[in-house]
Amino acid sequence: MRPGDTERPTWAVYQHDRYLGTVHARPDGDRLWHVQSAVEQCRSLDDAVRVLRRPPSWPRQRLQVARWARAVLADPALLVIDVQTAGLGARAWAVQIAAMDGEGRTLVNELLDPRAPITEAASNLHGITRSHVAHAPCFADLLPVLSRVVAGQRCVAYNARFDYGVLARELLRHHGDISSVRSWLGRSRWEDAIRPAAVAKGLWSADGSRYRLQRLGGRYDAADKCRTLLRHLHHLAWAA
Repeated sequence: MRPGDTERPTWAVYQHDRYLGTVHARPDGDRLWHVQSAVEQCRSLDDAVRVLRRPPSWPRQRLQVARWARAVLADPALLVIDVQTAGLGARAWAVQIAAMDGEGRTLVNELLDPRAPITEAASNLHGITRSHVAHAPCFADLLPVLSRVVAGQRCVAYNARFDYGVLARELLRHHGDISSVRSWLGRSRWEDAIRPAAVAKGLWSADGSRYRLQRLGGRYDAADKCRTLLRHLHHLAWAA
């Protein structure tokens, strides 16, 4: 309900016949929706309702995420990694690769010649143009260093399927056979932070099947993405 005679619009939220809770907009103009029962604020009414839809298992799941993040941060083999690409499609090549250890030390941060056009859509995101990589090394040139950095590490990425897939394609282009690709990738362990982050945020989807995925934030620069992910891991570790 939203009474028309109040400066504080209030919505009582029901799922079928079950009352979930109340959200309201404060009159102080902070433009946030306040979820009364959860003592949380959301930028949109939709997200406030998603907070109220959380399943009863959410506190336990959030605690599991915190334990996972603490274990990741305590692992001396932690490597956060990000790849920026020359295009936005499923077959895009790497145009920048960065990797940092758990202490935030930059181990790799390299612009790459993708040996393919850099699309306007991709360039609009990360700002990398053909002129930036005109004299940059290609993936094969970086591979010896990258191999030493990645081998034996616990590689954590945000949407790891994407970064892992780009590396797999680059390795296949370089080696030409899938067994070498599997061998290289098999020397490290890969984990994805995107779903634990979604659980920690706890915005339950309308169809009741999953938590809504969240953007990592930060600039579309591989090194900046690594720093942002590392900060986010610390946040996840102590958010429960």
